[in-house]
Amino acid sequence: MKKIQQFLQIIVTATVLAGLSACTTTLPNRAPVVERGVEQTPVETVVTPPKPIVKAPDTRGTYVVKKGDTLYRIALDHGQSYSDIVTWNGLKNPNDIKVDQVLRVAPPDGSANGTQASGIASNAVEVRPLINPATNKNGPRADKKPYSEANLAELQKTDANGVTSAAVSAPAVAAAVKETTPPVKIAEQTTSESEPVEWMWPVEGKVLATFDDAKNKGLDIAGKMGQDILAAGAGKVMYAGSGIRGYGNLVIIKHNSNLLSAYAHNKTISVKEGQSITKGQKIAEMGNSDSDAVKLHFEIRLQGKPVDPAKYLPGR
Repeated sequence: MKKIQQFLQIIVTATVLAGLSACTTTLPNRAPVVERGVEQTPVETVVTPPKPIVKAPDTRGTYVVKKGDTLYRIALDHGQSYSDIVTWNGLKNPNDIKVDQVLRVAPPDGSANGTQASGIASNAVEVRPLINPATNKNGPRADKKPYSEANLAELQKTDANGVTSAAVSAPAVAAAVKETTPPVKIAEQTTSESEPVEWMWPVEGKVLATFDDAKNKGLDIAGKMGQDILAAGAGKVMYAGSGIRGYGNLVIIKHNSNLLSAYAHNKTISVKEGQSITKGQKIAEMGNSDSDAVKLHFEIRLQGKPVDPAKYLPGR
């Protein structure tokens, strides 16, 4: 009986050990997980051509008309002649300009007088015909003999066919031109466009108002009705009239390409447009046109912009 129990105990123990051995058996490796790639649709590359570069319009030398503008005022503000602006813009009726209209207020080519500056023109030469040394008594012969009646007679001998017997070489021609042609004459250049201006006071009188860029574009000078107004500097009358509101009878003198002077509120005007003026010449008589008092309103403008006349006029 005891043996049987021992035998059963051995069997149970073996069974338990077998079960434990089965639990610790290494599990077989799992099948590898393969990640499937997402199929992508090819994307077509679209190349956008660069936008064409649009050149901005050149607005230099132009002005957009504003409400209340007149052509005379525009000309004054840009230091240009009224008639030039009419010409540059091909205006048939100068009084018919419209708001937002674009006007050219500088010469089309940017030069001072509206014409293309030329180095050839400024260095013009006086051309003389080439003098043939074989036929002119002022020219030496090929062998550069000194001038004499005998040498000239020998030079002028010809053969039966009328051809000059003396050969003329290129050096002889060059020498003849050098000796017989007067020196090249260079055309004188006009420098009035850039010459400095010698200023003087346009009238004697008390200064009523000084320059203020925000309120007063020049000097207001007191005086008597009919008192002479003199040109403050030499130049040419660019405008003479009453077409600019607020200035009355006005004279504008252009002194060079950069500077002009304006004389306002005159009683009468003594000069005409285009007239050349000398410094100190009478151009008008003092008055009160478009003004509440007898006075001269005097301006100096640099490239159309008002500047303080006191910085240009001599001290009193």
